[in-house]
Amino acid sequence: MSDDHTHVQEFFTARAADWDRRFPDDGPAYAAAVARLGLRQGDRVLDAGCGTGRALPPLRAAVGPTGVVLGADLTPAMLRAAARAGRDRDGTLLLTDVAALPLRSSSLDAVFAAGLIAHLPDPAGNLREIARVVRSGGVLALFHPVGRAALAARQGRTITPDDLRAEPNLRALLTRSGWRMTSYTDEDSCFLALAARTD
Repeated sequence: MSDDHTHVQEFFTARAADWDRRFPDDGPAYAAAVARLGLRQGDRVLDAGCGTGRALPPLRAAVGPTGVVLGADLTPAMLRAAARAGRDRDGTLLLTDVAALPLRSSSLDAVFAAGLIAHLPDPAGNLREIARVVRSGGVLALFHPVGRAALAARQGRTITPDDLRAEPNLRALLTRSGWRMTSYTDEDSCFLALAARTD
């Protein structure tokens, strides 16, 4: 396992047990972001870096009983917390790395990724792997329940011009990775970038 993976697992393992208690008011933001994906009954969707699975219930509601919902995470403790919260009833939990997804090419309609991009060791390569498993025209949502400025303030840092989630930087990154940005929102209450899978 790479040092990046070890660091991510250590960070989230230490926080998994009380993650949901630390952020109890994020539910409506998750539901609103999932609604923006435009999912239909029967669609197949992945929550990449699902953590404790907070997006799984609204994703299941969006695709209905005939749809497929997968939640993938690198950290076993986060998946255990998702199962304890009962969210494994809304989707199948996978212990896996988004750098090597155990899914067929073009097998998904959409990917939801909350807070994931800041933890990717190879953002362009990892987004290309996510693109591989999404059909042409499928959708990616890069989400965070607070905007860039609010998150930076929470973490005691300032936003710099090289911030990966700044619109021009993210647009270029997505383009290099097989995606076309279709929408960008960065407000105190939410960060959401939507992109479509290109051919």
